Amino acid sequence: MRQARRLLLAAAAASLLAGCGFQLRQAPAFGFSRIVLAMPATALATELRRQLEGTGRIEVLADAAQAKPGDVVLESSGEQRERTVVSVTATGEVREFQLRIRFAFRLRTADGRELLPRTEITRQIDQSYSEAAALSKEAEALMLFQSLQSDIVQQVMRRLATVKP
Repeated sequence: MRQARRLLLAAAAASLLAGCGFQLRQAPAFGFSRIVLAMPATALATELRRQLEGTGRIEVLADAAQAKPGDVVLESSGEQRERTVVSVTATGEVREFQLRIRFAFRLRTADGRELLPRTEITRQIDQSYSEAAALSKEAEALMLFQSLQSDIVQQVMRRLATVKP
């Protein structure tokens, strides 16, 4: 009897979720099947390449000379990583940093028609700092930069999904 109730409750919950339009997140649908990444080999470029290839729908080309008329080209000079002092103590020791990544790119077709004008995505986060824990704060900064980088890659993926060449 209890098992029948549980089964009935699970079926009711599943039908409610299906009825409200719930879906698991899926890879975005792109309006192109091949893309050239014309940018320096950085950690962000590597992650972007992996995300694009991971969709299973996009072929990522390494060289713009391989591009055909239906392909798109993502051009960037790379990202800029900045670490600036936000606050200091009365004795002049750093108390807080601001970590920032800027990524500028544009998207065009292989024949030069612009699909997305030059766009800059900036992500930043504040990090507390202690001289006594300098090594752990360096490791924390690397993890925070990785998180900012992943967020930028996801934003680029969403913007690429809106393009219909």
